[in-house]
Formats: sequence, C-alpha cells, structure tokens
Amino acid sequence: MLFPTLEYAVFFLVALAMAWSLNGFLKAHLIWLLLSSYFFYAYWEPDDLKILVSVSLLAWFFGHRIYVSTGPSVKLAYLWAGSLSFLIILVYFKYTGFLMTLLPPQWLGASNAQALAYINPSLPLGISFIVFHAISLLFDAYRGKLSKAPGVVQVLVYISFFPQLIAGPILRAAQFLPQLDIRRSLQHIKITRGLILISIGLVQKVIIANYLGTSLVDPVFSSSGSEGRALLAVYGYAIQIFCDFCGYTNIAIGCALLLGYRFPLNFRNPYCAVNIQDFWRRWHITLSTWLRDYLYITMGGSRKGFALTLVFLFITMLLGGLWHGAGWQFVFWGAFHGLLLVAHRIWMLFTGDSFERVRRSRLWRCISVIITFHCVCVGWIWFRAADFSQGLALLGNIIHEVSSLSAFDGAEFLAVSAILAGLAMQMQSLASRARIERWIGRRSWIIQGVLFGGVLALIESFAPIGVVPFIYFQF
Repeated sequence: MLFPTLEYAVFFLVALAMAWSLNGFLKAHLIWLLLSSYFFYAYWEPDDLKILVSVSLLAWFFGHRIYVSTGPSVKLAYLWAGSLSFLIILVYFKYTGFLMTLLPPQWLGASNAQALAYINPSLPLGISFIVFHAISLLFDAYRGKLSKAPGVVQVLVYISFFPQLIAGPILRAAQFLPQLDIRRSLQHIKITRGLILISIGLVQKVIIANYLGTSLVDPVFSSSGSEGRALLAVYGYAIQIFCDFCGYTNIAIGCALLLGYRFPLNFRNPYCAVNIQDFWRRWHITLSTWLRDYLYITMGGSRKGFALTLVFLFITMLLGGLWHGAGWQFVFWGAFHGLLLVAHRIWMLFTGDSFERVRRSRLWRCISVIITFHCVCVGWIWFRAADFSQGLALLGNIIHEVSSLSAFDGAEFLAVSAILAGLAMQMQSLASRARIERWIGRRSWIIQGVLFGGVLALIESFAPIGVVPFIYFQF
C-alpha cells in the first residue's frame, strides 16, 4: 500500500474519519490508530506483523522496567539487555547472509566460496526503523526524558504509527509519547499545511523521482554506465533519492498533521550545505541526530580528545553506512562519509584572520556548496550501485566522460529538466513555504480543495505509468 495509490487514499480517509470521530475517547482513539497501523503493515506482508508486535512488546517491557527501577545499575542492565536484544534481531534479519560470506567456506562445509549459497532470512519491511524506535525508547527512559512510565498501548502506537512505520522520519519517544496523552482539537490542526506537504511530496515522488529513476538512473546503473550518461545519471540519482525520500517524509508529516500529530523535520535544503558536517545537519536529520545522540555521544563524542573524536566520527558513519544495507558498497559509503567528516574537522583546525576571511566570503561559500555537493554525489555512486565493483566501473566511466568532454552528450531535455526541478524544490526555504501556506490558508475551503484537486490532476497527467516503491523501503 504505497502512499501515491488509490488504496492508500481510501485507507487514510477511513483511518482519518474514524480517528477524529473517536477523539473524545482517548483510549479508543489510540486503539484505532494501532489497529489501523497493523492493517497498513500487514497489507504488505501479514507474516511480518508478529515481528512488529514482538519488538513493540519487548520495547515496552524494557522501557517500563528501566523507568520504574530505582537502582542505576539495574536501569543500566535493562538498557543494555534491551538494546542488545534489538540489535540481535536487526543483525539476524539484515546481516546474517553478509556475515556468512565473511567466514571461510570450509567452516560452513563448503569447498569454496562459489559453493556457498546462504540465503538471508526474509527481511521484514522497515525493520531498521522499528529497531531504532525501540532503542530510542530505552535510552530516553534511562536518561530520564520520559515524564511517566510508558504505557503498553502508547508504546505500541509509537513504534507502529503507520505514517512513519516503513521509512521514518525516526521519532524520539520523549517527543512523541506525550502527544498520545493529549486530546486533539480540530481548530488547532494545520490542515492547509498538511495538504501542502502531501502535495509537495506527491510531486517529488510521483513526477520527479519516478521519472528520473525509470528513464535515466535505472538504465544507466544497470549497464554500469557503459551506454554513456554516467555523470548525468549520478546527478539524476542525487535528485531522485532526495525527491523520493523527502517526498515520503513530506507525505508522512502531512498525514500525521491531519491526524493531529507532529513529526520532526527530516530535510532542510541538503544540497545547499557548505560542508559535509552541514550536509548531515540537513539530510535525513532524524537519522543523523539519532546516530549522534545514541551512538557518537555514547562512545564519548568530543569529550575524549581530538584524536578519539575523529575515531568516533568515523565509526559512527561507518555503522551508519552499514545500517543502510548489508554490502561492501554501503560499508564504503559510510567510510567515505566518515573520512569526509574527519577531513572537515582537520580543515577547521586551520584558523587565523586569512582563513576566516576566506571562509566568510560569498565566493568561498559558493565554491564550498559545489564541492560538498559533488563529494556527496561521489558517495551516491556506491549507495546506488549493486555492489562495490559496479561502483568502481561507473566511476571509471564518469572519469572517461569528463576527460573526453562527452559527459552530457545525448542528455535528454526532460531528464535535465527533472534534475533542475528537483534542485529548485530542495532550495525552497521554510519561510517561503510558510508564506505560501498563509496565502492558501486565507482562501476558502472550496478554493483550497480545488487547488489540491488540481495538483492531483497534474500528477495524474505527468506521472509515469505505475508507482515505483520508495527507495528507503529496502532499509
């Protein structure tokens, strides 16, 4: 049940109507959200529902025990026991096959590596996001960020709430659980904002991301760029993954707003970043802050000296890359970003009036944005590639295209237009979006409905046939 489908539209309208009709009965409202979320998840794969429920119940048990326990050592024991349990679940489903390939074949009774044909367990949809939500609950309970002991229904809804269930944004227990204890008022719901976010998300996903994926990125990457257009395809993928993932989170945030719940911002003009650290403050913000708060700071952060800070940064990004997928291409992608962050920290050691004047200049800012964007694009090669060797082959084709001045030979007008449109959409400021919201909000509900209907008609007219699954569903 993908967001941009008739099935989801019908499901959401029913879920929305019932949720608001039960708003005066808080427990019934939460149970309805829970049942709706389980239906949404089971629609994909009914057998995986038991995993979602099991992880949620484990999260409630450990979170509740951490909160009510009095001794610090007991709290810490529950924290590590719970976190280890969730990590074992994640490793089993996501990394078993990858880890098996690291073992000598003779240990597994195979005569050689080619004879080893281990099949991964079936990967439950959204298992990484589910586990991250569970761990967040445990840490927030341990750090005293919860105002009361987590209730079982509240925890089940927190982990399985359908707008964010498959691909985020990653919610913090301390920020979301209090929302479940409040009766919403329809007068305070940002309906216009929700519809605008859903509209933007649909345009990003259905028109731009789907077109770039089907017409440019997939054909080129499937041939390792041998047919040319390798550089254009990398630019296309940079825009595709932004519009695909940002589109998903915009729709998720918009749906949650209409239900009366607030999700955190997940993207903030990422390709306008002036350095790699700035990029990670703008891209998939809920993941980067999760890694910072629950991994980087837990290891020691910047409290252990400059050298260890660099080590912790690199490890954090390495594990962040591995979180995205079990493959050497993801290990390389994480290590690459880790090295970029380390290099940036070392660069910032160079101080003095001349360095500061350069860094503050408008010219250097523009150069920095261009450099950062292209560094990110180099990383995207391996993020999209089927394996590490394909990424190398594609990079070689890009170098050949650039050196022979043939990088944009055969570039299609629609592909270039989609890339430019995606770049323009990610450059929109929150202030300009707020002005649009205020302008539309002053119109009557009839006019707002006509505008929203017009967007849907535009999407139907220009969208490619079929709906491609969201990229982050695989993680």
